[in-house]
Amino acid sequence: MKKILITGALGQIGSELTATLRHIYGTDNVVATDIKRTVREVSESGPFEILDVTDGTTMLNIASQYQVDTIIHLAALLSAKAEEQPLLAWNLNMNGLINALEIAKERNCQFFTPSSIGAFGPATPKDMTPQDTLMRPTTMYGVNKVAGELLADYYFHKYGVDTRGLRFPGLISYVTPPGGGTTDYAVEIYHEALNCGKYTCYLNKGTYLDMMYMPDALQAIVDLMEADPAKLSHRNSFNVTAMSFDPEQVATEIKKHLPHFNISYKIDPIRQAIADSWPNSLDASIAKEEWGFKTHYDLASMTVDMLEKLNYNRPIAS
Repeated sequence: MKKILITGALGQIGSELTATLRHIYGTDNVVATDIKRTVREVSESGPFEILDVTDGTTMLNIASQYQVDTIIHLAALLSAKAEEQPLLAWNLNMNGLINALEIAKERNCQFFTPSSIGAFGPATPKDMTPQDTLMRPTTMYGVNKVAGELLADYYFHKYGVDTRGLRFPGLISYVTPPGGGTTDYAVEIYHEALNCGKYTCYLNKGTYLDMMYMPDALQAIVDLMEADPAKLSHRNSFNVTAMSFDPEQVATEIKKHLPHFNISYKIDPIRQAIADSWPNSLDASIAKEEWGFKTHYDLASMTVDMLEKLNYNRPIAS
């Protein structure tokens, strides 16, 4: 990758990925875009352009202006918000994607867009969900993700666009606040543990979901984009995961460092229904075989790092 365009660069993944890629490939070689300028660290540390991804003409103009050869398309409405506004989600998630793919085709760009465990549905095997399996999601976000995987495959097979993607589990980060995802409790709980000493969870105990710490997710994107294309059979998209847990297990881990922390529950029916339709755990063996996927953080080591980073003035014992 030499000249990279990132859409949705101020979101949860984008704000950290932009910094990572600028460190690897050079500040001037990573063009960040988003619908508005909100994160100064991203928008002022290198090239930044305002972009509504449903505006294909402007997206093409930016790609041409900066002579990009790689597009990382992250702009999307996440699961819970997409369920509240399904037509907006379809317009943003699908029309934004087709615009980005068309520009990748026209400019012969390498292309990445993330998929999600939301692409699966209640009929999918729940434990160690295979790479290739039944995918019948019951949410608009899930429908968008399945359609996105198929579209990316279509552009690869029909037009030769070098499309690649990852089916991310819930992503946990200390840098950006939650953005409307079903798995965001696993971010909120650390903030509330430090700020209030307690947390009211909107998902029920016993709700297992796959998760990944953001540093592992960022490395997975870089590793996949650098992988030898001849070794990639699946491309769009690979199962990746680092850990699977329920809210009680997170609370137990936090209590090792903050003994007085308390968790309670007030279930959000919408997000609980979404979570119940998703897998408990994923099988990431194909990603390991085809491009060497690996992770470094589990729940225990992630908890130490999250609490340290969120409360850097009071080191947490490991």
